[in-house]
Amino acid sequence: MLLAPNILALDFDGVLCDGLLEYYQAAWRTYTLIWQPPNPTPPADLAPKFYRLRPVIETGWEMPLLIHALIQGIDEPQILKNWPSIAQTLLLQENLKAVELGAKLDNLRDQWIATNLNDWLSYHRFYPGTLEKIKQLLETSHKTVIITTKEGRFVRQLLEQQNLNFPEQLIFGKEQKRPKQTILKELIDHSPPNTLIWFVEDRLKTLQLVQQQPDLAGVGLFLADWGYNTADERNQAQLNPQIHLLSLPQFAGDFSGWV
Repeated sequence: MLLAPNILALDFDGVLCDGLLEYYQAAWRTYTLIWQPPNPTPPADLAPKFYRLRPVIETGWEMPLLIHALIQGIDEPQILKNWPSIAQTLLLQENLKAVELGAKLDNLRDQWIATNLNDWLSYHRFYPGTLEKIKQLLETSHKTVIITTKEGRFVRQLLEQQNLNFPEQLIFGKEQKRPKQTILKELIDHSPPNTLIWFVEDRLKTLQLVQQQPDLAGVGLFLADWGYNTADERNQAQLNPQIHLLSLPQFAGDFSGWV
């Protein structure tokens, strides 16, 4: 593999930004809107369970459903092993649609931002060195894009708060309604021949989906070991010759140290 990409594609949550505290707050508040529990205060052990299970979440609509699963007493090992099927079963049982859950979560976030932006921002932390790395990259010839299942407008709010002027057209958020592998393919199709793309993601399943696409065989794949993944997933990545396990110090350093 060459030692520098022409395009660096980055996930946002779990790669650049740690939003665990905000996820939990937004998930609990959305849960209370939908299920209206008699006690508006969450159980004391709920937050630690939610944080540990964050790696199972792929898109936002699953977050209040994960809260519901935990309140219902579904145990953590079962959720870690079978979350996609558990989520679909719960949707059917509760007569809910994923799109409706996602809309309620996004609306709640919009209201939170509109009424108390500073409070919303305070629940996010950028990982050490990531903002500096992005600022550095924006000053070079390397094209940097963000591909995320988070709404692009939320990503822009967080970057603007850090005084980071990231080009809006290079943020591919949930509103694109296309999987990440499709967006990577489009980046290749709209780039000169032999353009090298590296993709940094904290979800192993997402990297494996990219790996399965023959027309994306040239994309360099990196699993962010500081993100929302498990020890087992990191071990799997190390055994996969096409996926590189990346540490935060490596990410902050030169590309020559990534592989």
